[in-house]
Amino acid sequence: MVVAVYRRREPERTVTWQVAREQLPAFLELAESRGSGLPKYVKNAFKAYLDCGILRKGFARVRCPD
Repeated sequence: MVVAVYRRREPERTVTWQVAREQLPAFLELAESRGSGLPKYVKNAFKAYLDCGILRKGFARVRCPD
């Protein structure tokens, strides 16, 4: 019998996540200073990306016994 073991992705260790986290505030400010800024759905997508995989932001684990 093979037992699956959960292993968290740890997105905060990736370069992409770190750059997005560090540069997002300045990027949003720059976009705002050049006009109306970014659409809300784009801001929400960045926030969702940064929250994804971070356990303190919430999680769900589902397992099917079959």
